[in-house]
Amino acid sequence: MGRKTDDKVEVMGIRENLASVQARIRQAAHRSGRAEGEIRLLGVTKYASDEQVKELMAAGLLLFGENKVQDARKRLELFPEAEWHFIGTLQTNKVRYCESFALIHSVDRWSLAETLNARAAKWGKRQDVLIQVNVAREKSKRGLAPDEVSAFVERVLRECPQLNVRGLMTMAPLVEPEEARPVFRETRLLYERLQAEFQVCWDTLSMGMTNDFEVAIEEGATLVRIGSALFAKEE
Repeated sequence: MGRKTDDKVEVMGIRENLASVQARIRQAAHRSGRAEGEIRLLGVTKYASDEQVKELMAAGLLLFGENKVQDARKRLELFPEAEWHFIGTLQTNKVRYCESFALIHSVDRWSLAETLNARAAKWGKRQDVLIQVNVAREKSKRGLAPDEVSAFVERVLRECPQLNVRGLMTMAPLVEPEEARPVFRETRLLYERLQAEFQVCWDTLSMGMTNDFEVAIEEGATLVRIGSALFAKEE
């Protein structure tokens, strides 16, 4: 009986967490003169149990992201009705397992783009991707430097017909949210500039996590990646 009580408390906590995050997204959107519907919430399930994923889905969240291919493959089989994104560092030798991802956030080097393009041709699909940018220029993080992105995008558009670039992804430093604002702003300006340069219309600017997603939304994020605020564990 006690276990059932604990489970009920956990389930209610997850639902309340989701409602709280959604309210914070709505408030941040309104502060910046944007519509709530412009921002998608992606649940980062790296530390979540299958039961927690089920409860989030029951509460209405159907968009999730995984950091590791081996974990993601299990989740894709268990929860095929959800939309799954790959948000971690992707090794080229793991690309063959990525057919079912709706969006891959972390294209950060030419060898990966080339491998994804070849594999997508075998899958018979155009694979949606984001280009990962290291605007903060942190050595500990992956991603292209801002001044490398234009040439990279141009090459992908020219040589990778099976890849559909939908925008950019970045990770801000782990600092106070206001200190991350310049990183988000620079990423959004780069996002806008590249669309004008290549005459394309992108729809995804993936930036902002539990620590800083409200500032990211105020600076233009269209997708935020939230883990610990939903599951009470670190992302």
